[in-house]
This record gives sequence, structure tokens and C-alpha cells, in this order.
Amino acid sequence: MSEQARDRPVHIRAIRPEDAGQVLTVQRAAFVQEALIYRSVDMPPLTQTLDEVRAELAANLGQVALDGDRLIGAVRARRDRDLLLIGRLAIAPDRQGEGLGSRLLAAVEQAGRDAGAVEAELFTGSLSEANLRLYEREGYRETQRVTEDDGIEQVFLRKPLS
Repeated sequence: MSEQARDRPVHIRAIRPEDAGQVLTVQRAAFVQEALIYRSVDMPPLTQTLDEVRAELAANLGQVALDGDRLIGAVRARRDRDLLLIGRLAIAPDRQGEGLGSRLLAAVEQAGRDAGAVEAELFTGSLSEANLRLYEREGYRETQRVTEDDGIEQVFLRKPLS
């Protein structure tokens, strides 16, 4: 990344259905790294269609990070009673390591609070060490592990929003 790009402020705002194309692009680019870790491209973030993303964004509390007009990060969330269900945190590979994941989590947690959620939940695979470090650093604590058919554990984490 150029010095000029690093000096521009990143803008965080609510996700919109019209962001679907850029969200899907960033999602696929980011989750390729996960596919390498798990040795499988058969994962929902890589197989999801544009129409599915567009429909998902119609009623979503998610947030996006923008550098100018370029969408460089996204996270989705929806409220289920008092729980904010967070998913698909994705940062463009060339922008990872800049703290965008933490900023997007903070923004989506605030959107959840504003919508009346009192706790947030998310999950990641047990081999996704960087994800687990990020979530634990941001105050999430493991609540359970679920072993999938492929033998990989999904790690569920929660955090109070109060």
C-alpha cells in the first residue's frame, strides 16, 4: 500500500444492499486464506452467490470500511432477540493488519447495542488462529466447540455488549 493510501482516513458506515458486489469480492478474497488453512474451497463465504448476499444485506446491522470509494472490509450481523449474531468479517488481503477488523467489530457491536442486543456471538474454525486471537483481544470468550462432519471444530465465542 502506498504512503498516500495509508494517510487517507477509513470511513466506517452501515452496510447496504447496493454494497453486495463489493462485499462479495472482499469476502471471497479474504476467505481464500481460510480455504488454504482448511484445505477446502467448499465453504459458504466462497460459494455464496451475489443474489444471496444482496438478500442477506436487505435487513442487516452489518458495517463496511471504505477507503474512498473502495470497500476494504465488511462484517454482517443480525439481531435474534437479545443476541447480536455476527458473521463474515472480511478484510481485503492488502489491508489486513491495520486494525480494520477491530474497528468493524466495534462498529457492529454499537449497531447491535442501538438495536437492543445485550450480547454478541460469533464463530470461527478452530484452525483460524488469527481470528481467535482477534476475537479474544476484543473481549470475546469461548462458549462452546462443535465438531463438524469434516472433523473441524467450530469455535463459538460471546461478549456482553453492556
